[in-house]
Amino acid sequence: MAGGGGRPHCPPGALLGVAAVVVAAGWVRAELKEEQSIDLIGKNEVYGDTRHEVNVYVKVFTNSPFLVCMDLALSQERIIDPNYLWIGPDGRDLQGQGYVNLTETGKLMVMGFRVSMSGAYICSLSHKVIETTTQEETEIVEAYKFMVYAYREADHAYQVSVRFSTMRCMLKTNGLFVEKLNKILNSTISHLTCHITESSYKCYSIRTPKNGLQYELFVNFLVNPFGQGWEEICHRIPYDCEDVTNRRVRQAAERIGKFFHQLRHVLKNEFHAVPTIQYVENSFSMTPIDSCRPGFGKNHHTHQNCASCCVVCGPGTYSPSNEVMCRTCASPRARMYGAKSC
Repeated sequence: MAGGGGRPHCPPGALLGVAAVVVAAGWVRAELKEEQSIDLIGKNEVYGDTRHEVNVYVKVFTNSPFLVCMDLALSQERIIDPNYLWIGPDGRDLQGQGYVNLTETGKLMVMGFRVSMSGAYICSLSHKVIETTTQEETEIVEAYKFMVYAYREADHAYQVSVRFSTMRCMLKTNGLFVEKLNKILNSTISHLTCHITESSYKCYSIRTPKNGLQYELFVNFLVNPFGQGWEEICHRIPYDCEDVTNRRVRQAAERIGKFFHQLRHVLKNEFHAVPTIQYVENSFSMTPIDSCRPGFGKNHHTHQNCASCCVVCGPGTYSPSNEVMCRTCASPRARMYGAKSC
């Protein structure tokens, strides 16, 4: 019987699971398929698996967790003369590279993760197995592949819908009312560097069972986080800005929600010139809308364990603007991560 580092190998037909790890400033999350028998996650460590690659998602400008050049089962055994070789996405040996922390026990951390650092990180572990009775040495080589992707939080905006009753659809005061409403809302949230965009309205005649024919304005607008001054605030942030803009636009949306909650009082005091227009009670609704920065997109199929993340566009795809999905390139294909054009 072999000892001192020997272990049974999984049969070729073993069910393969997919492990995914999400890393954001100080936290690690993994979601594994049901057939995955062991947890691949330790304390800020991600273990490999000889049966399949392990997906790891690292928020831009943060450090990755330690990628461990062995699986969890092997880490519990004694390993004789281990030797580790890490190869990065560019095909080069990572030993001695200034942007990595490579420990003597084969753990790799990629520091200050950038878009260009995305890709396959492959480790080869060689170690000896010594036959207990004959002391015969056998060298075992095992490979572990980690697919590491940069991601960003989605930029949030909020789509707002609200209704108002009016005397007639063909009234000039309807348009003036919506203009005044936009000005008041913008003044309410301008200190948060947010503003109202894509404002529109339509008027409809509505027959009701009890009140006969009525007219209502259907008003829609977007609470946008990129108002005047947002870039100046972002320049004060050392690395990335979406956390700040998302917090501000959430505060702006909450203020607008409070505004409509108190609208009966507001209409009485602010809209005294157009008293015929009234807020339709409980008509306010707000829906979050996500967008991704250029070079990033969402893909619920490819990155199902990081479905809410804006993951870097992979080779062969690109995103030129603040869209949600990466587009597929026509020939010639983009060969880099985070492409904004082909």
